[in-house]
Amino acid sequence: MTEPRKLYVRTYGCQMNVYDSERMAEALAPAGYVPTDSPDDADMILLNTCHIREKAAEKVYSELGRFKPLKAARPDLKIGVAGCVAQAEGEEMMRRQPMVDLVIGPQSYHRLPALEAKLREGGRAVETEFPAEDKFDHLPQRPKATRGPTAFLTVQEGCDKFCAFCVVPYTRGAEVSRPAARVLAEARDLVARGVREVTLLGQNVNAYHGEGPDGREWSLAWLVRALAEVEGLERIRYTTSHPNDMDDDLIAAHGDCDKLMPYLHLPVQAGSDRILKRMNRKHTAESYIRLIERIRAARPDILISGDFIVGFPEETEADFQATLELIEEVRYGYAFSFKYSPRPGTPAAERAQVDPEVAQARLERLQALLARQQRAVQEAMVGREVSVLFEKPGRFAGQMAGKSEYLHAVHVTDPAISVGDIARVRITESHPNSLSGELVEA
Repeated sequence: MTEPRKLYVRTYGCQMNVYDSERMAEALAPAGYVPTDSPDDADMILLNTCHIREKAAEKVYSELGRFKPLKAARPDLKIGVAGCVAQAEGEEMMRRQPMVDLVIGPQSYHRLPALEAKLREGGRAVETEFPAEDKFDHLPQRPKATRGPTAFLTVQEGCDKFCAFCVVPYTRGAEVSRPAARVLAEARDLVARGVREVTLLGQNVNAYHGEGPDGREWSLAWLVRALAEVEGLERIRYTTSHPNDMDDDLIAAHGDCDKLMPYLHLPVQAGSDRILKRMNRKHTAESYIRLIERIRAARPDILISGDFIVGFPEETEADFQATLELIEEVRYGYAFSFKYSPRPGTPAAERAQVDPEVAQARLERLQALLARQQRAVQEAMVGREVSVLFEKPGRFAGQMAGKSEYLHAVHVTDPAISVGDIARVRITESHPNSLSGELVEA
């Protein structure tokens, strides 16, 4: 028998990249590749990259440099770069790093088998076009192996918003939604393999407008309600959303769809209308706050998380204070915050930059406020009962770890719990990034 080839995939960035890495590994399985956890014994190394963070391309080149000794020792080792940095760099990556055999963008990974065959013949390959065909039409059926109790499921890709700081429209392309029937079929397949919770993914997931089985265009709310009918699927989440695409039907779904979890990641980015306009966000601080009020009216216990960019070009102290005021009013359970860094090719990169020390000081102030809010939300959970889906063993003997409906990490020590169980838990302690509890007697 032919020895299986070993594939090492390193994933950077968002949940969609995690999903993409799984699908790339599945696409290469018919060519004889099996996953390995170490690059040292791999026959192919794939770096699935993200362009959101600062100096993303340079970090990828640095990472590639670490693989030079492996390539020198084993010239047959194939090294590929996928994802958004690959899309942005293209041929330039091949020129700067001759050791790279393959560069492939995020819309083309269904072509991996053909490109891998080219590599085995001694060639190199760059595939960074936005193909006319839907990659999901050409990917193999997902293998029937048992899965963990949670899974990501991509339903939408790309972005038409063109925020001034963001490269996604250039690396992922225009907004495209998968047909609802295919999403439902993949969800049923995941459930058959042990999945009890799916997180629907999209760059602007609530802009979903896929074709429905009835021939009409479905919204995300319609898709969520259809998924709620899938037997065995107990929990539904979605990320990431744009405030401008949060329509009345989706807000209502948070109130009337029991399987849609009471957690919403809804980035605002800033609290200053002047900065929001310069970001090309097309919403105001006031409209965002009113939107949050409507969502909480539909689901009073919903936990809101968000994203914030500090030190955006031309941001003044007054602009920053407006962001702090918005945070105080909304009260976030989670949030992700970043100091602005330019992305080549985006409009904001050409503007007057805020002094880095000023931006860093503002970031620290903002993060201190967000940390206080997160602590307060977690501490308020003590004494409450929550529903926990247990995903894996904890760090200590007999301990199991899972997520509440609010996406809090929860640890329980009890021999009665197994992976995949959903159980009522009374929270007894709040820790910096997790909660502890005990099972509630049925």
